[in-house]
Amino acid sequence: MTRPRFALLMAVLAAGLLASMTFAVMVGSVDITPRLIWEVIFSKLGIFIATDASKAQTVIIWDIRFPRILLAAIAGAALAICGAAIQALVKNSIADPYILGVSSGASVGAASVILLGAFSVLGVYAISLAAFLGAIFAVMIVFILARVNGRLSVIRLLLAGIAVSMVLSAITNFMLMMSKQQGGIQAVMHWMLGSLAGAKWSNLGIPFFSLLLVFILLIMNYRQLNALLIGEETAATLGVNLDLFRIFIILFVSLLTGVVVAVSGSIGFVGLIIPHIVRMMVGSNYKVVLPISALMGAIFLVWADMAARIVMAPEEMPIGIITAICGSPFFIWMLRRKRYSFGDGE
Repeated sequence: MTRPRFALLMAVLAAGLLASMTFAVMVGSVDITPRLIWEVIFSKLGIFIATDASKAQTVIIWDIRFPRILLAAIAGAALAICGAAIQALVKNSIADPYILGVSSGASVGAASVILLGAFSVLGVYAISLAAFLGAIFAVMIVFILARVNGRLSVIRLLLAGIAVSMVLSAITNFMLMMSKQQGGIQAVMHWMLGSLAGAKWSNLGIPFFSLLLVFILLIMNYRQLNALLIGEETAATLGVNLDLFRIFIILFVSLLTGVVVAVSGSIGFVGLIIPHIVRMMVGSNYKVVLPISALMGAIFLVWADMAARIVMAPEEMPIGIITAICGSPFFIWMLRRKRYSFGDGE
């Protein structure tokens, strides 16, 4: 992909993201115009002082809707780049962090905090840390089980991911069954189905900086990701330390996915759909795939959250249901493609 075309596509996607976020803030029981939205945002940022928005409109825009839309964009971008990294790691287009057990591991960690009070001394950071530890624990088990004679088997990786996910999901369900805390049970179920309703300014910082850190690290290592996508032998020939690089990918993908799951719940299929669509559009160069995946993932989840709020209004549908409705047919289509095989990826 040429630089001018890449720059144009990035500009179009960035404009699309801003337009999507603006429209998403407008959606709700209280009618709000785009002009009021940006007046309030610029006023809060200190760029403009005057605004025609009432106090109620300001609260709705700045304290309720805008943090939620930002969290949707952050979570979508994070899940998309994590999916792209995992797919390069296993050289398979049907892999994403959730298929490899990250979500189930993070769920066990978060449930242990909510229901059992684990890591309570860490306060607001307890769920994120527990989700991260659970996620990386799950992925490490999956990769250990998937290695055959020192090599990574894609089929064993996927099967191990399914098995580990089932075991960890059973542990989470056991904790739910044994708990007597009605509020805690509702809280766990709330984000196991995926929801952005609890978004606040106070819980956006960690996901944003985690996304920024992991994105920078991945983009700095795009050549290694490209080499992995071609094949392990080629990557080794080019000087990539495969074992060290795998640990690097697992660690930071687990970190970012665990943090996202902690604040937004298990939102599936984003990491599977978006990177695959991006590769069909622009090829497999990860210098291009990563930033475009981030923007497309953000746009997709902003619209998915809008759908979750609209479909059953005034009730709210879990966003994980919306992404599953979109992702399941796409997943089936990928499996049915004649050119697709487990061993060769696409």
